[in-house]
Amino acid sequence: MHSVFQFDDRLLKAAAEAEKAAAAEFAEIDAISQHGSAKVLRAFQNARVSAACFAGANGYGYDDIGRDTLDKLWADVFGAEDALVRHNFVSGTHALSTALFGVLRTGDKIVSVTGAPYDTLEEVIGIRGKGNGSLADYGITYGQCDLTAEGKPDLAAIPDAVKDAKVVYLQRSRGYSLRPALSIADIRAVVETVRKTRPDAVIMVDNCYGEFVDYEEPTDAGADLIIGSLIKNPGGGIAETGGYIAGKAALVEQCAYRLTCVGMGREVGCSLNQCRNMYLGLFLAPEIVANARKTGVFAATLFRSLGYECLPDPHAAAGDIITVLKLREPQAMEAFCAGIQAGSPVDSFVTPEAWDMPGYESKVIMAAGAFTGGASIELSADGPMREPYAVYLQGGLTYGTGKLGILTAAQSMIDKGYLKF
Repeated sequence: MHSVFQFDDRLLKAAAEAEKAAAAEFAEIDAISQHGSAKVLRAFQNARVSAACFAGANGYGYDDIGRDTLDKLWADVFGAEDALVRHNFVSGTHALSTALFGVLRTGDKIVSVTGAPYDTLEEVIGIRGKGNGSLADYGITYGQCDLTAEGKPDLAAIPDAVKDAKVVYLQRSRGYSLRPALSIADIRAVVETVRKTRPDAVIMVDNCYGEFVDYEEPTDAGADLIIGSLIKNPGGGIAETGGYIAGKAALVEQCAYRLTCVGMGREVGCSLNQCRNMYLGLFLAPEIVANARKTGVFAATLFRSLGYECLPDPHAAAGDIITVLKLREPQAMEAFCAGIQAGSPVDSFVTPEAWDMPGYESKVIMAAGAFTGGASIELSADGPMREPYAVYLQGGLTYGTGKLGILTAAQSMIDKGYLKF
């Protein structure tokens, strides 16, 4: 590596020590990946996937075998009654919005039990912005149960908070916050708590960044609906776009009516030429997620040894693929992101700059030299330019290139004087 990339010898020594320190975590990640791969392979066999499924369809998409088989396959993998997997979900937020509008009606209430939602959902719910067609504009109210001081769901406060809720909403990943991602145990505890108070509530989990990081998924823990993006974990770095909704069949059908139109739902909407990539992406996903997690554990172990606070603890169980590096100053954040970009296979020659990204309150800097634009299962780093100047690292299609990207970011900080040995 030194002869090709010319890293500082002290950095390479620290990297070798970090890998040794992370050996046990890497072994557990591999075990989870093997379990996930077994689930996926068996589901492919159960669904009788054939080459005909990859051809796609056009026009209205009636009897699109690729689309319909993918839905069944996805439901099997995620332990759900049904699933809606479509390339025309433009993002995870779009899939979440479709699910919320599909399930909620005027007079209903949604309660987030994981504190404030991710920035891009604020306008969907109506927390920010008025008169734009948000849930609030349709007479749907919002409630919130904040997390404990430790960043965990407040099980004591949840019963009162959800007593009149139609939808109980959980965000599994940390988003742009410092709280821990939810483990499956956390989700199971929330589900059991809600069922005692509000047994008929729809428990909906934003599963973005969380797929295949554990042996189970939120549906295994009792969630009614889970939603995610195909350019994150479950697309395996192959899916070019798309998202999914999986869970109880009746709820998935309501979401399908919102995606297309009432009375047609899932029966229309052709898959075009997207099927093969979605099938192949799911097949590869457990292994790709493992590579992303190893990259994050390596980064956290390395930067902790260099004096930075990193979340989560690299020795702790993960709830998502995100690793937070608190770099303490905006210039260090810019130097790190410049290094991630320089260590990428695509657009390595450009320098990321913070900008007013749609849906976000603060300026955001994003480094992502990816084969698919915005695919955060590929190595990327981003964050809002505000205190504590934390960069949110995710992805890495292969551990080898992910590691090189992290070292390039560290070297960028060294070169610009923000990282000293």
